[in-house]
Amino acid sequence: MSSPVDQIKAPITKHMDEFEIKFKQSMKSSVPLLDKITNYIVKRKGKQIRPMFVFLSAQCVAEINESTYRAASLIELLHTATLVHDDVVDDSNERRGFFSVNALWKNKIAVLIGDFLLSSGLLLSLDNNDFHLLKIVSNAVREMSEGELLQIEKARKLDISEEIYFEIITKKTATLIAACCSAGVASVSENKDLIKTFLDFGTFTGIAFQIKDDLFDFGDDTSIGKPTGIDIKEKKMTLPLIYALNNCTWLEKRKIINIVKNHNDDPKKVAEVISFVIEKGGISYAEKIMDEYRVKALKCLETIADSPSKQSLIQLVNYSIERKK
Repeated sequence: MSSPVDQIKAPITKHMDEFEIKFKQSMKSSVPLLDKITNYIVKRKGKQIRPMFVFLSAQCVAEINESTYRAASLIELLHTATLVHDDVVDDSNERRGFFSVNALWKNKIAVLIGDFLLSSGLLLSLDNNDFHLLKIVSNAVREMSEGELLQIEKARKLDISEEIYFEIITKKTATLIAACCSAGVASVSENKDLIKTFLDFGTFTGIAFQIKDDLFDFGDDTSIGKPTGIDIKEKKMTLPLIYALNNCTWLEKRKIINIVKNHNDDPKKVAEVISFVIEKGGISYAEKIMDEYRVKALKCLETIADSPSKQSLIQLVNYSIERKK
């Protein structure tokens, strides 16, 4: 039986297969070590949700062309570069269950690989005069960096309001999905209204996607395949926790913030925070907000003509918030 992702991919399967080949070519190098590492990266790719957003969005509007393949490659190159650099910054030894580049080849090489991927993406666009695509994606990378820095700054004080939280996740997560959708459309159309519609669609989808990710932190680790309480250990203030802290007594708030700040390595204390969030309705509140963003995203597609690609985009939005991991 085919997986939900395979079903969603159906209208663009041949384009995704072609993309694999083109994406590999975009990372080719005459330096053997570079080739070895980029091959390692390609073999350990995830579900490839981002290129799917690019191709499905483009195909909702017009025929996919060479520019669409370059848009997808540009997104993947720049995104992969940020992931490789993130693993260095976070001192992370794993990425999707495999060794990270820095774990196998050390930090210096990992940083240089990230730089290589970044420049490969820039050159791919410049060599083909895709300035409009480069502008969309470069803007997303800048926003992602700002989002990360804002989160780091706020983690020190733990004084995040809902407004700041949404600013962080919009910059960190939603701008990349928005870039996928708008770059996909921009590769086949110059219609600014259409490009903006898909930018909004991607933004709302990305916000819903991130809230779903935040909710995993409060779930049962056997069902989602990752340990719970990770965000708490990293002092990340997520929507369920922010809501709970805004709906409790001053004493409760002080106690929970103290645990997040000073006892985030104690599994019993972390479990206490998770129970507190559930008890205060943080989970159900976050689920409600997530669904509101899902509805906003789907509303953006109402004016788009029906097609298998549009149906797949709708499925992709629903899959983003119904997934188990």
